[in-house]
Amino acid sequence: MVIQLSREDRAALEAIARRGGGEARLHRRACLVLLAADGESVASIARRLGTSRARVHEWAGRFQTHRLDGLHDQPRAGRPPAITPLERHQVVAAACQSPGTFGLSAPQWTHETLGQAVVSAGLVRAISAASVGRILQEAEIKPHRVKQWCHSDDPAFQEKMREIVDLYVHLPKGEPVLSIDEKSGIQALSRRRPLVPAAAGCAGRFEFEYRRHGTGCLFACFNVGTGHILGRCTRQRTRSDFLAFLDHVASVYRQRRVHVVLDNLNTHRDTGQGAYMTDWNRRHGDRFVFHYTPTHGSWLNQIELWFSILVRRILRYGDFFSVDDLVAGIEAFIGRWNETEAHPFRWTYEGLPLVR
Repeated sequence: MVIQLSREDRAALEAIARRGGGEARLHRRACLVLLAADGESVASIARRLGTSRARVHEWAGRFQTHRLDGLHDQPRAGRPPAITPLERHQVVAAACQSPGTFGLSAPQWTHETLGQAVVSAGLVRAISAASVGRILQEAEIKPHRVKQWCHSDDPAFQEKMREIVDLYVHLPKGEPVLSIDEKSGIQALSRRRPLVPAAAGCAGRFEFEYRRHGTGCLFACFNVGTGHILGRCTRQRTRSDFLAFLDHVASVYRQRRVHVVLDNLNTHRDTGQGAYMTDWNRRHGDRFVFHYTPTHGSWLNQIELWFSILVRRILRYGDFFSVDDLVAGIEAFIGRWNETEAHPFRWTYEGLPLVR
């Protein structure tokens, strides 16, 4: 098979064959025609290009009939796409806006409401909820999923945050760093039926019905350097309860200088009604340095990490028939923690580990 090429045809075919980023099939077809024009046999061309002789005949014949246009695929049969690329972009753009932008009162999108909104706004001709779901899945957008976010408008956020982070990273030698807070409103709950342990192929089962037997409060102090916990359970979380717990902390930590990280709860600070913390510190020789987290930044206090462990290990699935049972369970866990599990947390901020 010999194909006659004009100078323009050869130049165009060689340009396609040299192009590195073009379509592979167009590149292969251009090489096929060039080899045929150079006098290569059909069998030789098929071997070199890894195709069949019938394919060589087909594309060489299409080139002879239609020249360069013959190397391109013809329009395929089948129904044209119902949703255009522009309409897909409109769906994605709408998913990234609030439903209120489209006059809806619902705070979150569903596939159904998003589809109805873009159609009503004239952005899409017609679309089903299933098509909306496929488009959002391809774009990796999940508007139905929301994470809690707490914004701090503290103008000194950066300064307070850096002070506390620096304290965690560079622990002062001979000066304990203590994270202190209270967990209030802990409910003493008993379940109607006991927890069913897990079995092979079956998760444990937890009875949803419960009875309330009162509430308690836990004041806790976490030693950032050692992981040791001091705790005291009370029925309330008044200022006097908090200061009494600080007295207990002061009796344990007798160093000349002790750093305490606290949040901005009104019982933790001096107020217009009195210099409570200043007076307490003066009674203890002004040994304590208080570091307050930014407003809405109590997550900077490491005791919150330990509270989450307490919830997962004891409180969430615990069975307490009285407040005394609750207190006994918490105190037993604190004892086990201090004896066998106490350790500093490898604390992170913004997902980056703090290293010394």
